[in-house]
Amino acid sequence: MMKKVLTTALMAVTVSALALTGCAKKEETKPAASATPAASSSAAPSNNSGKDFKIGMVTDIGGVNDKSFNQSAWEGLQQLKKQTGANVKNLESKSDADYTPNLNQFVKDGYNLTWGIGFLMGDALKTVATQNPNAKLAIIDNVVEAPNVESVTFSEQEGSYLVGVVAGLTTKSNKIGFVGGIDIPVIKRFEAGFVAGVKAVNPNAKIQINYTGAFDKPDLGKAAAATIYNDGADIIFHAAGSTGNGVFNEAKDRAKNGKKVWVIGVDKDQSLEFGDEVTLTSMLKRVDNAVARVSKDVIDNKFQGGKTVTLGLKDDGVGLPETSKKNVTADIMKKVDEYKAKIISGEIKVPETP
Repeated sequence: MMKKVLTTALMAVTVSALALTGCAKKEETKPAASATPAASSSAAPSNNSGKDFKIGMVTDIGGVNDKSFNQSAWEGLQQLKKQTGANVKNLESKSDADYTPNLNQFVKDGYNLTWGIGFLMGDALKTVATQNPNAKLAIIDNVVEAPNVESVTFSEQEGSYLVGVVAGLTTKSNKIGFVGGIDIPVIKRFEAGFVAGVKAVNPNAKIQINYTGAFDKPDLGKAAAATIYNDGADIIFHAAGSTGNGVFNEAKDRAKNGKKVWVIGVDKDQSLEFGDEVTLTSMLKRVDNAVARVSKDVIDNKFQGGKTVTLGLKDDGVGLPETSKKNVTADIMKKVDEYKAKIISGEIKVPETP
């Protein structure tokens, strides 16, 4: 579902500019260009500049076809392949015991960059990076302190605040749910931002929180959603990887029986997978762009080992898809834009913890 120095301007892969933040030894360099988060990198022609490069990606336990986080990362590498001719490959982890051997396989096979996708990969990636100081590695959603690792994190709470605004202004029952995967810091940021957004526009709304303890169990997501919907909620936001697919399945089953409920998707525009009938909106997290950008930096000999990039609303690293307009009223979208501007300006500081 599942911060440092950056000293050079980063090269965009035809998508958004990335403003960079950190916590220790902090500097900031603003890139020269920007694009909307919905921009597609597929328009760039292939130049074969990466044909001699191998980029590997290890998924967490959600798998590469989780229709969410891992899938977005893999799509980023596929776009890189189209643009540069780079050789890309993924290895799926069935359990946390697979993390280290999967990472090591890419390193030992001489891959130019090895990705660990997700917070849960942190310890394994740190071990592999330490044992292989000449290898280049990168991670999404965790910070690994090593000179040969670039870490990419997101301000999930900011985008989640905006979908909270949507939920708080859309609900008819005044009951809203949140289904999380594993209780880890990145998912708590989703929860905290969402709750804050709901309360900002609808302080009387009741929010039911349910952590399933898994990112790869759609049946647990379906059961959690059934409980929340049965308690009267009409909207659920999930941040649970493929477990969240079960939330959509429950909503679709209810729709077949004439019961109108909504799901707010995560990471990708999940209306494209699950349909507009049940998808109110989604909290986009541009893992695809980040993976493609860092991988392209390796090809261009601009790899930022030892650095951390944090992407939020101002960087188009998180946000809502254009398809939101199908089910979210124009008045509510106007409110979303107002709150987005306040977050970017610093007028609103979104909490990272509940």
